[in-house]
Amino acid sequence: MLYFGNFVKKHEYIILKRKPNILVCPLDWGIGHATRCVPVINELIRQNANVIIGADNRPLAFLKNEFPDLQFEKFPGYNFSYPGKGNMALKMFFLAPRIIKGIKKENKYLKEIVRKLKIDVVISDNRFGLWTEDIPCVFMTHQIMIKTPGKLKFFEPVLYKINKFYISKFNECWIPDFKGELNLSGELSHKKPLPANSYYIGPLSRFANKQTENSLSESTEHFKYDLMVMLSGPEPQRTILENRILEELKDTDFKAIIVSGKPEMIEEHNLNNNIKVFSHLESKTLKQCIIDSKVILSRPGYSTIMDLAALGGKAIFIPTSGQTEQEYLADHFYKKKIYFKMDQKEFNLKEALKNAEKYNGLNLTYELSVLKLRIQNLISMVSLKR
Repeated sequence: MLYFGNFVKKHEYIILKRKPNILVCPLDWGIGHATRCVPVINELIRQNANVIIGADNRPLAFLKNEFPDLQFEKFPGYNFSYPGKGNMALKMFFLAPRIIKGIKKENKYLKEIVRKLKIDVVISDNRFGLWTEDIPCVFMTHQIMIKTPGKLKFFEPVLYKINKFYISKFNECWIPDFKGELNLSGELSHKKPLPANSYYIGPLSRFANKQTENSLSESTEHFKYDLMVMLSGPEPQRTILENRILEELKDTDFKAIIVSGKPEMIEEHNLNNNIKVFSHLESKTLKQCIIDSKVILSRPGYSTIMDLAALGGKAIFIPTSGQTEQEYLADHFYKKKIYFKMDQKEFNLKEALKNAEKYNGLNLTYELSVLKLRIQNLISMVSLKR
């Protein structure tokens, strides 16, 4: 009998004589879930796994750019959008039946893919339906506790129980954060008791081990850019913020670079003599641009926070209105005097840049030893029914 975390099957098994087929599936709300899968995929490849990526929309385009030689399976997402106006939390509440239906649908589709592609392990980044009792399945998330707006605060314990219920269907839950008091997710994965199958694997950043043209210490003396804008997240909110920033930037003399967060496109143009706009940049170039920029302006998505903390520097966070996770994270780092935040409705670029100077940011060293161990255990225990 073989064990994988709490995975125990009542059958006899033999160890695979071929490379294990491991399906990696990120959620398709923005590209953050896909970017943090990059170090996971790299480690799987390093440990001789055959990685198959299941994704859709922008995560699919992004991962195809990062891993052009891997096998891809278009795996439909939930296909939801954030409201342009109104309360997003309330909209998501009314969408709950659709979300549950989507979870059931992706669970059924997963079983077909497992049979068709002979999948041995599934790693799901925040896709609740990607589990099956037939093979080991991993769920990756930084949200054990789901935040709700003030008037719905009473609903947080219910969401916590629902979240734990779905996570318990997986064999392991990987939390991309540090275990102790020094952490990035705050209450999201440190306030409530963890599911029994949980492991803190350390923060995940695609930038943590990539080489750049200049070191951080060399580039901070003479920044190439006053500002770098990194856009991301679901529509229409991504476009709403982009238009607001472009409107304020065009009448300034700031030297800036804007990355629109659209990996499905290859476009670039100049807004004026000082401002360059790119639809997407590959990871090595993007990392160097972050290092070369005095201040980063972005949504406080958790994957963005992990990337910025790996590189150091100052940042301005503009949370998506009504997106409780981003609002909490922006407030969390603002109160700790780490990153400046400003609400989208009150956004003023010059004021934000002035205030950002008072916040020093983070510069953390990431260690992937726990991730390596979990993957090593995963691969060594993968097996087939006799």
